[in-house]
Amino acid sequence: MTGGASGIGEASARQLAAKGAKVVVADLQADKGEALAKEIGGVFVSVDVTDTEQIKAAVDKALELGPLRALVNSAGIGSAQRTIGRDGEYDSAFNLDIYKKVIAINLIGTFDCIRLAATAMSRAEATDTGEKGAIVNMASVAAFDGQIGQVAYSSSKGGVVGMTLPVARDLAAAGIRVNTVAPGLIDTPIYGSGPESEAFKAHLGESVLFPKRLGQPDELASMVIELITNSYMNAEVVRVDGGIRLPPK
Repeated sequence: MTGGASGIGEASARQLAAKGAKVVVADLQADKGEALAKEIGGVFVSVDVTDTEQIKAAVDKALELGPLRALVNSAGIGSAQRTIGRDGEYDSAFNLDIYKKVIAINLIGTFDCIRLAATAMSRAEATDTGEKGAIVNMASVAAFDGQIGQVAYSSSKGGVVGMTLPVARDLAAAGIRVNTVAPGLIDTPIYGSGPESEAFKAHLGESVLFPKRLGQPDELASMVIELITNSYMNAEVVRVDGGIRLPPK
């Protein structure tokens, strides 16, 4: 479970543990991650998803607990910048290093986790349904409705959407399913806390078709659980967004 220390990742870790899974919380937030792992009977591993060796260490830790049956890729970052600046200068264009960082974490990091975890899954004995494992990736509705300033984030999440089918096809022979969740506006720590934050979130919620509010991490986590446990769900991208379609800004 990458990005498992907070937000959707934390909610998913809790729900998986409640169903009896031994969860490896892989995150950079050591304090939150260790506390969560202790609470749910799991294990915390510090993982930067741009570091292949750290991912391997997390996979190996999972294998110490038993067969690796599920991977949830929930680690990610965002950024906000327009493609070009207002002054027409090259240096005002989108910071390419920031673009590369978002792609490295959200897209390349997701694929690195997939290829390594799937390798470990492929060595396991198949279950009664013929499965060896299930993978769930976290994209975003920004993959489809990217707003002004979201080019790096939307590019990375669009890549996650785009890899879902070919990776599922690659891994079918190994008995491993692959699905992706595309969350809408979800109430996570990214919005901060306090009265101003609550007012901002309420305003954002008005743009949701129905219900007119931000989604809750548990509502996303329940879809993650469904995609892991429903053996006929494969190669699919599921929007969980209250019907929202993001406007340009």
